[in-house]
Amino acid sequence: MPTSRPLSICWLRRDLRLHDHAPLALATAESQAVAVVFILDRVILDALENSRDRRLTFIHRSLCELDSKLRAHGSMLIVRTGDPAEEIPQLAQELGAKCVYTGKDYEPYARTRDAKVAQSLFESGIDFVAVKDSVVREGGEVLSQERNPLRVYTPYRKSWERSFEPERDAAEHQVTLAHLVQAKEIPEQYKTSLPSLNDLGFEEVDLWLSPGEDAALEKLGQFAPQMHRYRELRDFPAAHATSGLSVHLRFGTISVRKMVRLALSQTSEGAETWLREIIWRDFYQDILFHFPDVVERPFQRIYDDLEYPGEQDHFSAWCEGKTGYPLVDAAMRCFNATGWMHNRLRMVVASFLTKDLLIDYRQGEAYFAAGLLDFDLASNNGGWQWASSVGADPQPYFRIFNPILQSVKFDPEGKFIREWCPELSHLEGEALHFPARASEFELLTANVELGKNYPKPIVDHATQKERAISLLAVAKSTGSE
Repeated sequence: MPTSRPLSICWLRRDLRLHDHAPLALATAESQAVAVVFILDRVILDALENSRDRRLTFIHRSLCELDSKLRAHGSMLIVRTGDPAEEIPQLAQELGAKCVYTGKDYEPYARTRDAKVAQSLFESGIDFVAVKDSVVREGGEVLSQERNPLRVYTPYRKSWERSFEPERDAAEHQVTLAHLVQAKEIPEQYKTSLPSLNDLGFEEVDLWLSPGEDAALEKLGQFAPQMHRYRELRDFPAAHATSGLSVHLRFGTISVRKMVRLALSQTSEGAETWLREIIWRDFYQDILFHFPDVVERPFQRIYDDLEYPGEQDHFSAWCEGKTGYPLVDAAMRCFNATGWMHNRLRMVVASFLTKDLLIDYRQGEAYFAAGLLDFDLASNNGGWQWASSVGADPQPYFRIFNPILQSVKFDPEGKFIREWCPELSHLEGEALHFPARASEFELLTANVELGKNYPKPIVDHATQKERAISLLAVAKSTGSE
């Protein structure tokens, strides 16, 4: 049974907020009654193997806050569980909606799903409007002079910056909250409460950050006065100098445009560097949009047939943080415990897996995809392909991170290592960064027993570096023939 007046639907996905919200702003500008809808996508949920997946806790708590905010305006969140390709068209027909608005999603599954939704709605005489919201510049907006996709970051960034117009690309999208459909207008059968995580087959877990739009705005406010030091300190994991907003950006509890506006409001190298990290995010989204097969294969086709000779027990040791290289181990233990990893550390552990352990980047990519709280397909895929030298604008194959030197340089006092590898906490200097080189006296006085309470190195970095260079050089030469 339709509501008492014609309405439109705003279907939320990666945009769990009410402010600076492009699809909701457009919907409330063009319709006098907008119902806000979220579908708990069983296609995605049924593919998750971990019942304690942290992302579900973040999403669920953010949805609870969102519903509370809508109710404060006399409205409410309509929630359904199922396949969105079926649920959205059915709900639109039942409510007598004239249009469904949503934010564009550029991932392959989402594009296929949205095409099905659009076709089904069209057959019912209902419009489907998808607008840019989760990125600053989307696929097709930043191109070469020949109107081709850009495959290297620096030309992409320069083109992005030349064509960027703040009033167009970073303007705030004002939502007319008065045009939200009132809860009293929604038929009773749609006023179901948000299912608990237990109802969905998942468990609620503790998170290292607070979910929701209010928490995102608070975190942005805390970072703003520190942004000027971002370039200087961002590579030091113990400095806590990054914004910590990647999770909020992933689920849209904050607008990327608001982040850009903050960067533009400051004149510092830190603000410029932070903005360029946002451009990197757009770049990887652009790559995924134009080259969706990177989900399955290397962007650099010459590496299609590359076979990695790494050992699976080494992969297990990497996953568990038991490689014998403290910075790698600390990073992986932090990741396993929190679902988050500092960006510098993501590069270090990815390089170690692919170049030191010679294991296929797709195994590391999949491990991160299953555990990252801020998992984003484009950024995760792009980052792993970059680190393994097979992706768009990759790290040159002959440049390989030395995990010991990275430790000395970016965790010089060992604060991060001591936090996550407490068994090493009494070591000092080089011994802390690589216990295998420590003297017997240093190990004894620090109560460290290699092979017992801390592992011996599972590989020798110098040896593996030469193997990696040779492996990739041969693959590159044969692949180009």
